[in-house]
Amino acid sequence: MLKGIDLDIPKGKLYSIVGASGAGKTTLLQILGTLSKPDSGELFFNDTKISDLNDNKLAEFRNREIGFVFQFHHLLPEFTALENVCIPAFIAKTPKAKAEARAKELIDYLGLADRMTHKPSELSGGEKQRVAMARALINSPSVVMADEPSGNLDSTNRDELHDLLFKLRDDLGQTFIIVTHDDHFAEQSDRIIHIKDGIIE
Repeated sequence: MLKGIDLDIPKGKLYSIVGASGAGKTTLLQILGTLSKPDSGELFFNDTKISDLNDNKLAEFRNREIGFVFQFHHLLPEFTALENVCIPAFIAKTPKAKAEARAKELIDYLGLADRMTHKPSELSGGEKQRVAMARALINSPSVVMADEPSGNLDSTNRDELHDLLFKLRDDLGQTFIIVTHDDHFAEQSDRIIHIKDGIIE
């Protein structure tokens, strides 16, 4: 359970959330990502008061403003890399041609141009996570939230993903909030948020 959380995340920064298992890291990320509602207190996203949004408006807001990357990529196995990346854009009713153009641009930027028509079963773990990152970025969200995004990768792919996150921050001015157990990665972030027993230390 979280207690007395008071937090301000500025644009264009990469924040790491660290702490022991059960400390409240994922709960905090889910509340910040509007996937869970706090029992008390308010969450403001730019000038939007999240509690003022009904379920439909909240779903639209989340699709438009927040990108998610998880430890397991959650790509749909029957679709190609390109199709997986396009899905949030299609949900946002972006025209097909525009969505595909943006997806191709991101996939190319992430170094996967030659893997665009491959399905998840044909991709390595690192490639799958890059596709998941492109999917999170497709709607140009205000913030990308990631829960142990490198936790299921080997050391080489983990380091490449971490380098990519900082590159996205620097090149695109992308804001990131990342739950991680990787101390080396956390130490490079703009701020480390230490959670212990539901409290920011």
